[in-house]
Amino acid sequence: MKMVKKEVIFYVLVIAVITVIKILCAPNLALSGTTGIMAIALFAGLNKTYSIKNSFVLPLVALLVSDAILQVLHVFNMFPFEGFYKGLYLNYLLLLVLTGIGILFRRAGTPGIFISALVGPTIYYFVDNYVVWAGSWQTMGYSHNFAGLMDCYIKALPFYRNSLVSTIVLLPSLVLMYRWIVKGKTNMAFAE
Repeated sequence: MKMVKKEVIFYVLVIAVITVIKILCAPNLALSGTTGIMAIALFAGLNKTYSIKNSFVLPLVALLVSDAILQVLHVFNMFPFEGFYKGLYLNYLLLLVLTGIGILFRRAGTPGIFISALVGPTIYYFVDNYVVWAGSWQTMGYSHNFAGLMDCYIKALPFYRNSLVSTIVLLPSLVLMYRWIVKGKTNMAFAE
């Protein structure tokens, strides 16, 4: 994948934006789940100018760089929690799933952008919270039965709401920003 100057500028902007969103929103429980990383994963999958193999690069690099920045800030007591923590691998795996969802919606055009913005965070919510419940039910105070699982899902609804809203807003914004910065166009279509 040949990188041009405009693409590099776009990638740097995207990584900076999601890192700033994490720094501002992650420490505030009411804003937990407000993130741009789901939108980036879906964007990379939806983008027809990327090969399927290369679609997975941008979201993984974006998450790795933003997590590394948070880790450094944490080491210097400038951020309340680590960027690299136990169980982080799940975020990377789910990011790959969201990129795959974007790939599945590539042919759906502009409606696919909005459908994937709903489907991606929903799948993330169900899988992530199931894993939290299954792996940490005792330390999190959930019972290890269906009622405990439902309690976990209910308590995570604010996270889901925030991730859904941020993805619905940021995914079309990323598409427009990419089209404007890299392609010099102002529509939502990835196809030329």
